[in-house]
Amino acid sequence: MSVFVTRRIPAEGLRVLSQAGGCRVQQWDSEEPVPRAELLAGVAGKRGLLCLLSDRIDREVLDAAGPGLKVISTMSVGFDHLALEEIKKRGIRVGYTPDVLTDATAELSVALLLAACRRLPEAVEQVKNGGWTTWKPLWMCGYGLSDSTVGIIGLGRIGQAVARRLKPFGVKKFLYTGSCPKPETAAEFEAEFVPLMTLAEESDFVVVTCALTPATQGVCNRDFFGRMKKTSVFVNTSRGAVVNQEDLYDALACGQIAAAGLDVTTPEPLPTDHPLLSLKNCVILPHVGSATYATRSTMAVLAANNLLAGLRGEPMPHELLL
Repeated sequence: MSVFVTRRIPAEGLRVLSQAGGCRVQQWDSEEPVPRAELLAGVAGKRGLLCLLSDRIDREVLDAAGPGLKVISTMSVGFDHLALEEIKKRGIRVGYTPDVLTDATAELSVALLLAACRRLPEAVEQVKNGGWTTWKPLWMCGYGLSDSTVGIIGLGRIGQAVARRLKPFGVKKFLYTGSCPKPETAAEFEAEFVPLMTLAEESDFVVVTCALTPATQGVCNRDFFGRMKKTSVFVNTSRGAVVNQEDLYDALACGQIAAAGLDVTTPEPLPTDHPLLSLKNCVILPHVGSATYATRSTMAVLAANNLLAGLRGEPMPHELLL
């Protein structure tokens, strides 16, 4: 069984593959993404592929791999980088890594929300550049969670984990929207299912944790931001393409909304001269939602075990059913 691993992954995951009997591993051993030409060459003739969310696995890659490719295991919970229809046509099984990054991503979502609403990066900069001269009653004031309304777009695993962490802050009301109501899930937070625009109008904080699908692409746009309160804070830890970034920039720059926190952007990495980076009221992180040592190690092991199970014709720990 020959497999190609597209990046340097935590040692625990690679160890699972290397210790598997009869598994020959070829790896792009770098922190940086595998160049396209190296990906096409590396996957040729392989039966298994372990990839990351930054690897575009399309028809060209599948053709380069050839008919022997049986399993793709992605070290991610998202799978919008995979050409699923083409993969399904070829009878290739797909493994992914849900659940294991839920807590880490929810923690980061809350941290990003607090950083944006309480202006933490801005405050740190004031300390460093001498802007902190004395205590001032209205200086560096932001917005708090107590008695607030929080709207969550996508009350899945991560959305629920975010709500669970925000509830003790004294949030008064949770709203959520998505493809359909989830009354059993929402009961824990007494969350109300509402249309997207109602969520925008009534929320003090909007947290986006939905999957990227044709229905959600660009859903947070000019109309959406135009319905939000001028004191509201917007946070996205899902996928960058859910947001129209030009419309978000306009909303932040003109004061239509108070602040934003993003862990995901389009593209990634975001160019250093992007307009959003010029705004004090926009906190942008480099897609580090799952970046704890324990989480990344667990993701690598799960991705490796998914790959091996698929190669052996066994049930995967987490298989994406196509």
